[in-house]
This record gives sequence, C-alpha cells and structure tokens, in this order.
Amino acid sequence: MARFRVVVTDKAVPDVMVERGVLAGIGAEVTVAHGGREDVLDVARDADALLNTYLPLDADAIGQLTRCRIIARYGVGIDNVDLDAARDAGIVVTNVPDYCVEEVATHTLALILALIRKLPQGDASVRAGRWGAHALGPIARFSELTVGLVGYGRIARRLAAMVRALGAEVVVHDPYVGPPEGGVRLVELHQLLATADVVSLHCPLTAATRSLLDAARLGTMKPGAVLVNCSRGPLVVQHDLFEALRRGALAAAALDVFEREPPDAEQLAGVPNLLVTPHAAFYSEAAVQESRHKAATQIARVLTGQAPDYPVT
Repeated sequence: MARFRVVVTDKAVPDVMVERGVLAGIGAEVTVAHGGREDVLDVARDADALLNTYLPLDADAIGQLTRCRIIARYGVGIDNVDLDAARDAGIVVTNVPDYCVEEVATHTLALILALIRKLPQGDASVRAGRWGAHALGPIARFSELTVGLVGYGRIARRLAAMVRALGAEVVVHDPYVGPPEGGVRLVELHQLLATADVVSLHCPLTAATRSLLDAARLGTMKPGAVLVNCSRGPLVVQHDLFEALRRGALAAAALDVFEREPPDAEQLAGVPNLLVTPHAAFYSEAAVQESRHKAATQIARVLTGQAPDYPVT
C-alpha cells in the first residue's frame, strides 16, 4: 500500500511520468483527477498533497481537504490558490519561481523587438504584394529607446541585461526592491509610463496590481509607446487597451496573457497593431521538465518532514 497519496488536480502535459519518478522515492501514489471542480474534489479530498496548474482552489475547496499537507503549483503565480485559507488549514503552498526565467525574458524581448521593428506589418505588407521599408516608418533605433519594466524580479532582471546589451536604457518601477545595480534606474510608476518608449509588465497578480493599467494610466503613457505583457492578463484592462490601440494613443501592444484564457477571438479581430501569442512565454521542453521535477520535489520534501525550497505560505 502506498505511503502517501498525491493528486494532480489538472495538468498541461500528456503524462505524469516525471512526477511519478520523483514521488516513487517516498512511496507516494500519484493520481490524475479528471472532470470539473467537484469531480476533482471528490478525488482530492483525502489526498496528502496536490499538484496544481490552473484549477482554482478557493477557501471552500481547501476546506474540503481532510489530509492535505501541501499544495504544489507547477508555475510561478499563486493567484489561483487562497493563501489565507491554506495557511489557516496548515497547508504549505509552494510554487516554482525560477523554472522559466530565460524563456519568459527571451519571449518578452522577442515581442518587444517585433513591435519596434514592425515585423508583423512588414510580413503583411510583403504578403499583400507591397514592397519597400519606408512604408513601415517611422522606426526608431533601438539603442535610443527607454524600456520601462514594471516589477523587477528574476525575469525582469534577466530581460534588463538583454535590453542593456542592445544599448537601450532601462528604467524600473518596483516598490519592493532597493536601488538596482548595473545602470538601471528606479523611478515612480507615473514617471515610467510618461517617459518609456516600451513598457513591459513583470509583476504578480494581487489586489494592488489587478487592473494596474486601466484607461487612466494607459492615457499617461508616452505617445507612440508600446506595451508588452507576458506576466498576468488581469494586470491590464483589456477593453481599455484595445480602445487605446484603436485611437492610436499607443503605437502597438503585444500580449501573451489575457484577462480570460483563451481570449475571445472576436474581441481580438480588428484591433490594430496588436500582436498576440497563446500564453507561451514560459514554454520550452527544458522549462516544463524543470517545473514538473521541482514541483514534485516540494511534495517529497514536505511529506518527509523537510522544509520546501519554494514556500509561499
């Protein structure tokens, strides 16, 4: 009989062989739940641990867990787990904050460069039988731009190094960090929005950051600026952003994340100068394997009386 019971509440990968390999070492049985919320809770109610991707675990769901000692999230964000309820229940919550730093930074830089160099417009122009670079203008020299990073954690720091290597200036707004090093300037949010040619979001989704960029703040951005969001969709009021693009208040925007996922394709249709990707910034085969191994390892550590590497509660 298995020593521990671990339930995967939902998954974005075809199998759980990595997880089973890690958890076999502590005698744990891994079960994948299927169906809707109530179906998952029926399976998870007496589990010792949960592996979680996107399924919301609110106070009611956590209150139904009779044996759970740890909820291990595969990703970075923990906004789908009620942390207060988990803490009150004595359940450890962990994430994997360092598994896709390179991937997200690289994806963000790719989107920034695509917008600044107007790659989507160039592609569309050639496919339509038009030729010539000047029709795409004006295009700025990248090294003459200011890139503003809202939030300055692992990913933003990696991106800042990349951007500075290309010659652009980097300014940062983050109320939770001290003065950054390496020529990066710390500024207030209103200063960043007013002066940055590129604004890239890198903050978690909290009560304070939800709808951070609404119509009012979007209206304070530098005319002709571009916005990139590879962090959390609800940081931006999507309707307000689309209206700003339609009015030409912003030159362009790139989104890898959305208020609701997947987004309504009809809402995206006809929005000018909008580049979108399918919540793919995190993805590489190596990153996914790392996330799975590290998430399962947190469970193995907690269930055997060790401290987790990435505690959130």
